[in-house]
Amino acid sequence: MSDLKYKRVLLKLSGEVLAGAQKTGVDVETVGKICDKIKEIVQMGAQVAIVVGGGNFWRGRNGHQMERTTADYMGMLATAMNGLALQDALEARGIFSRVQTAIEMREIAEPYIQRKAEKHLGRGRVVIFACGTGHPYFTTDTAAVLRATEIKAEIILLGKTVDGVYSADPKIDPTAKKYEEVSYMEVLEKDLKVMDSTATAMCRDNKMPLLVFGIEDPENIVRAVKGEKIGTIVK
Repeated sequence: MSDLKYKRVLLKLSGEVLAGAQKTGVDVETVGKICDKIKEIVQMGAQVAIVVGGGNFWRGRNGHQMERTTADYMGMLATAMNGLALQDALEARGIFSRVQTAIEMREIAEPYIQRKAEKHLGRGRVVIFACGTGHPYFTTDTAAVLRATEIKAEIILLGKTVDGVYSADPKIDPTAKKYEEVSYMEVLEKDLKVMDSTATAMCRDNKMPLLVFGIEDPENIVRAVKGEKIGTIVK
């Protein structure tokens, strides 16, 4: 417990992260490595909630020839599949978890209820939030900020394929500068692509700090909860 800087965190994982090198679907080995580290921080005393994306199965914007609402709902269902995969991997490691969905599907998950989520967290269970906000036109980034605020998380841990926030895409521009710390106003003004603008503004308005770090090394999850200097802090 003494090693923890943050007691209650919300971890945001993209669907692409769960796909690993295969890029689509769920890579069991990759999910297992991430869940090993989640288990480690839970055993250290952290209370962990997760918001998961669905881009490894479907992205609403990929259905550009489809009615937007329908395409977005399909994306929400993809996040439910990822939530179940995470739950299965966590419970195989002896970590109790609950999937809560913003769209009711009682046979496989609980409906999202804020008080119930907090109760689970207090009992040491990992709570996995799926189906985004339950509404089209909102991303899972926005859902992450909304849920983090509702459960009173101390910080959002945003695991990405890059190791922080850069002035440009480092995969394209080798001169891109990495920020150690940046404000939400700068993110919005410079269009730094950390999260979508709605989620970024919500973080700013609710004074919710965000740590952006590379998830390719899952050990960074442990380092983040300990407060070690990794990635980029946005506040």
